Amino acid sequence: MDLASRYKGVVGLVFGNENSGSNEDSYVERLLDRISNGVLAEDRRTAMVELQSVVAESQAAQLAFGAMGFPVLMGVLKEERDDVEMIRGALETLVSALTPLDHVRGPKNEVQPALMNTDLLSREAENISLLLSLLSEEDFYIRYYTLQILTALLTNSPNRLQEAILTIPRGITRLMDMLMDREVIRNEALLLLTYLTREAEEIQKILVFEGAFEKIFSIIREEGGSEGGVVVQDCLQLLNNLLRNSTSNQVLLRETMGFDELISLLKLRGSAYSFTQQKTINLLSALETINLLMVGGSEADPGKDKNKMTNKTVLVQKKLLDYLLMLGVESQWAPVALRCGALRSIGDLIAGSPKNVDALSTKVLGEETQVEPALNSILRIILRTSSMQEFMAADHVFKNFCERNSDGQSMLASTLTPQPHSMTHAPIEEDVNMSFGSMLLHGLTLSESDGDLETCCRAASVLSHVLKDNIQCKERVLRIELESPTPSLGPAEPLLHRMVKYLALATSTKKNRDGKSSTTGNLYVQPIILKLLVTWLAECPKAVQCFLDSRPHLTYLLELVSNPSATVCIRGLAAVLLGECVIYNKSGESGKDPYTIVDAISQKVGLTSYFLKFDEMMKTFPFSPIKPAELHKPLTRSPAASMEEIEEVDEQDSPDQKIEDHPILSSTFDSYFVNFVKRLETNIRETIVDVYSRPKSEVAVMPAELEQKSGENDKDYIKRLKSFVEKQCSEIQNLLGRNATLAEDLAKIGGGGSSQAEQRASGASERVQAEKLRRDLQEAYQRIEILKAEKAKIESEASMYKSLAGKTESDLKSLSDAYNSLEQANFHLEKEVEALKNGGASTVGDIDIDIGAIKAEAREEAMKESETELNDLLVCLGQEQSKVEKLSAKLVELGEDVDNLLEGIGDETGMPEDEEEDED
Repeated sequence: MDLASRYKGVVGLVFGNENSGSNEDSYVERLLDRISNGVLAEDRRTAMVELQSVVAESQAAQLAFGAMGFPVLMGVLKEERDDVEMIRGALETLVSALTPLDHVRGPKNEVQPALMNTDLLSREAENISLLLSLLSEEDFYIRYYTLQILTALLTNSPNRLQEAILTIPRGITRLMDMLMDREVIRNEALLLLTYLTREAEEIQKILVFEGAFEKIFSIIREEGGSEGGVVVQDCLQLLNNLLRNSTSNQVLLRETMGFDELISLLKLRGSAYSFTQQKTINLLSALETINLLMVGGSEADPGKDKNKMTNKTVLVQKKLLDYLLMLGVESQWAPVALRCGALRSIGDLIAGSPKNVDALSTKVLGEETQVEPALNSILRIILRTSSMQEFMAADHVFKNFCERNSDGQSMLASTLTPQPHSMTHAPIEEDVNMSFGSMLLHGLTLSESDGDLETCCRAASVLSHVLKDNIQCKERVLRIELESPTPSLGPAEPLLHRMVKYLALATSTKKNRDGKSSTTGNLYVQPIILKLLVTWLAECPKAVQCFLDSRPHLTYLLELVSNPSATVCIRGLAAVLLGECVIYNKSGESGKDPYTIVDAISQKVGLTSYFLKFDEMMKTFPFSPIKPAELHKPLTRSPAASMEEIEEVDEQDSPDQKIEDHPILSSTFDSYFVNFVKRLETNIRETIVDVYSRPKSEVAVMPAELEQKSGENDKDYIKRLKSFVEKQCSEIQNLLGRNATLAEDLAKIGGGGSSQAEQRASGASERVQAEKLRRDLQEAYQRIEILKAEKAKIESEASMYKSLAGKTESDLKSLSDAYNSLEQANFHLEKEVEALKNGGASTVGDIDIDIGAIKAEAREEAMKESETELNDLLVCLGQEQSKVEKLSAKLVELGEDVDNLLEGIGDETGMPEDEEEDED
C-alpha cells in the first residue's frame, strides 16, 4: 500500500495535482477490477485489451498501472497458463508499461513512468523466475513478449536482473535455448544476451560453457558472414563481450573452434568493391574482435602476455596479415574508418613479435606486373592520404615495425639514397618505382618546391622511427647530402641541416599567416620535426657536431626557446634539443664546446628561465602522466547512425584546436618518448650545473706577474711565483664555489625572466642565505607538526581513560546499590522469621504444623542464598578494585588528579559490613 500511495503521489507531481490523473486512475482501476473479478472470460479478455491500449498511449495510465496493476497481471501469468489469449494480453500490457512513450515530450526532470515500472517489477526475484518459466511455452507470442520484457528490465535495471537470473536454476540455459528458436525470437534473445554479458563475468563464463561460441558462429554463417545484416553485428558484439578481459575464454575459443571462422569474416569475396553501411559495421566489429585477442585479457591476469603472443602467432599463421593488408592498403575504395582499423590491427599484430615483423617485411602487394613491398605501399599512404586518422594509423605500423628491431631499421636506412635533382622535384605521384628510402627522401624534400610542410612532417615522423635507439642508422643518415635547389648557389647540404631549415620555415610560415588562416597541418609540423631532431641527436655526438657546424642553428634555437609566440610544447622541445647539444657534445673546438653552449644559454635566455621551459612543457597535455583512456564505445545498432559515426572520424578536430590537445601529438608523443624526455631533462640539469661550475678554459696568455724581473734572483722569483699561484688558487676556489652555488640555485628554484651575470654573482650569497632560512623554517614547521600530533595523541588517550574511569564509577555504584538491596531483603527475611517464631504453632484443619521448624528451615535457606550472593558480590568488587587501581596508576602517569575524579564515589551508599550476626 505504501508503494501504491507513493506512485499515486507521483502522478500528482507529474500532472500538477492529485486530481489531474483521476480519470486515468479510475479507468485503469475499473479495468483491473474486471480482469481480476470478472465472471465472463470474454469480458476479462476485452478488459485486458483495453488496458493494454490505454497503457500504451498515456503516461498517467502507465503510472496508475504501476501503482496497482502488477499484482493482478502477475497473478494472471501464474494461475491462468491454459488461457493463451489472457497470457498474451498480460505480457503485451507489461511491455507497454515498461516502454517509454517517445511522442510525449516533457521537462527533462519529469518522472519517467516506464523506468519506475521497471524498478517495481524487477524488485521481486519471483517475477523474474515467473517470466523465465514462460520461455518454455509453445506459443510464439508468449516467448516473444517475454523476451521483450526481459530486455526492457535489463536495459533499465541490469544489476537486479543479472543477480536474479544467476540465482534461478537453468535461467541462462533457457535464454541460450532461444538462440535456436525462430528467427524473430532468436534475434530478441541475441539482443538480450548482448546486454546481459556487458559487465557480468559469471554470466559470460556460463554462456561459454553452454556452447555460446558455436551458436554465435552458426548464426553468422546463416546470415551470410560479413555480407549479412544487423544480426551479424549483434553476434559479433556478443562475441566481443565474451572475449573482452577474459583470458580463459580466449584460450577456450582458440583451442576448441579456432580462429578460422573469425578470420574468414575479413576475407573480401566477389563484391570486394562494394562496401555497404552494414558490411562496413560488421567488418569493424570483426576487427574489434581481432584487437581483443591481441590484447590478451585483463591487466590483472598473470597469463595475459603469454596468451597475447600465442594469439598473435596463430593469427599470422592463419594468414590474417594478408586479409588486413587487403583491407587497409589495397582496398582504397573502402571507407576510411575501415582502412584505419585494418592498419592499426597490422601495427598491433607485429608489436613485440619478431616473427610477425619479419612476415610483414617480406609481404608484397599488387598484381604481377606491378609488385612492390607492403612497407612501400604503407609509406605511400602516409605521404599521400588526406585523412589525418589514416596517417596516424599507418604511422602506427612503422612505429611498431622499428621498435627494438635494429635489423629492420638498418634495412630501411640502407635504402635512403638521394635521387637526381630532376626526380627530387617530381610530383609525388611519380614515386611508384622508387625504393622505400628514395620515396621517404622525396617526401622530406618535396616542400622545397611547393611548400608542402605537412608531407615533410609525415616523412619526418617515419624517419624518427627508423633512427630511434640506433646509432648506426643515425650516423649513416648523417652522411646523406641533398642537392641545393639551385646548385650554382651553394654545395650540397646534410639532411640534418635541411630538417632544421624546414623547422625554421614552419615558424616563418606560421608567422606570416595569422592564426585564422593557418592550416591545421602547421599545428603539429614543428613538434614532429623537433621530435625527429631530438631523437637523432640523442647519444650521437656526430649528429650534435653536424648540427653545430652551422652557427645560425644555435642562434635559431636560442630564439625559439625564448619566443613568446611559440607554444609551450615547442619551446620545451627546443630546450631539450639545446640540452642535447651540451650532454652529447664531445667537441673541444672553440665556439662549439659544451661551455660555449651553456654560456650562450645563460646570456641569451637565462638558466632560470631555461629550466622553467622543462617544467612548463611537462604540464602540457602530450606530456601529462595521465591521459584519458579510450572508453569502449560499441557501434550504434542503427546502420545510419553508425555510418554517421564512421564518416565523422576525421571531423573530430576543429582548426582552432589547441596544439597541445591535437590528436596527432597525443599519438606521436607516446609514453616511450615522454619517459625518454624526462630522463633527458634530469641529465641536462645535472650536466649544465657541472659545466657552469667549471672554469671556461685554461689560461693561454702568460701574465706579466709570471715573468722574471731583471735583477731578481731565482729564490725570490720562485717565492713570488708561489705566492701568485696560492692567490690564484684561492680566487679560483672562491669562483668555483660561487658558480656551483649559483647553478644549483638556478636549477632548483624557479623564477621568471633572464638575469644578467653581474646580478646573479652579486645576489648569490643572499639567495643561499634565504634558502638556508627557508630550510630552517621548513624544519621548524615539521617539528611543530610532530608535537601537535603527539599532543593530540596524548589528549585522545586521556579522554579515553577519563571515559573508562567514569564507566568504572558507574559500575561500582551499581554494585553498591545491589549489595544494599540484598542487605535489605535479608533484614526483611529475618524479621519475618522472628515474627513466625513468636507466633508459635498453628493448626490448619486437622494437621498440626510446627511453626518453629518452618521458621528454621526458611531461615537456613535464606542464609545460604545470602551467603552465595554475597560471595559473588565480593569477587566482583575485588575485580573492580583491581581495575580501579590500574586505571588510577595510568591516570597519574598522564598527569590527572585521581582524587578529584573519585570524589563523591561511595558517599551516598557506604560499603556494607562484612560481619554478620548469627541468630539462633
